[in-house]
Amino acid sequence: MNDTLNPGYWTESDLVSAGFPSLGRNIQIARNCTIVGAQNIYVGDDVRIDGPSVLSAASGHIRIGRYVHIGGMCFLAGAGGIDMEDFSGLSQGVRIYSASDDYSGDALTNPTVPRRYLNVTIARVRLGRHSIVGSGTVILPGCDIGEGASIGAMSLVKKSLAPWGIYGGTPARFIRKRSQRLLSLEAELMMREDEDRA
Repeated sequence: MNDTLNPGYWTESDLVSAGFPSLGRNIQIARNCTIVGAQNIYVGDDVRIDGPSVLSAASGHIRIGRYVHIGGMCFLAGAGGIDMEDFSGLSQGVRIYSASDDYSGDALTNPTVPRRYLNVTIARVRLGRHSIVGSGTVILPGCDIGEGASIGAMSLVKKSLAPWGIYGGTPARFIRKRSQRLLSLEAELMMREDEDRA
């Protein structure tokens, strides 16, 4: 089979030399990802980031916990800080903005304009443990996605979401409660991982 069109993943030594302040074990980051500000990006164990995604943290930070998957074509703008806790995940094409221009017309917009003419909203975004975000969803600055929250594809998240709910739509709204059975599956996985290390 010909793999000339498959860029593959960076090696461990490539990632170490890139300047990440913290790297866990068993990390796969696609070679066709764009990483801006690696010195502000923290990556935990068992993480996979598919390409061509963009992680931008020239300012702010992006912190990625353990057992996290970021699907292809995602965009994470970390100026205000993005924290993805353990077992959280992004489907393909998710956009997370922790900074956003003022669209009202009261200020100029875009990063080429001097800061004094801008009115940028900068606020941390957090994805709680076991939260999952569907394909094409956009999350705006300041949103706190509660533990176990599930967001359907093509949603717009403009405000924080409570734990263990299923949300969807534009803007995202509560649909129903989400099962917590996955917590027992997590416990089983952790137990087996401890046994394998013993």
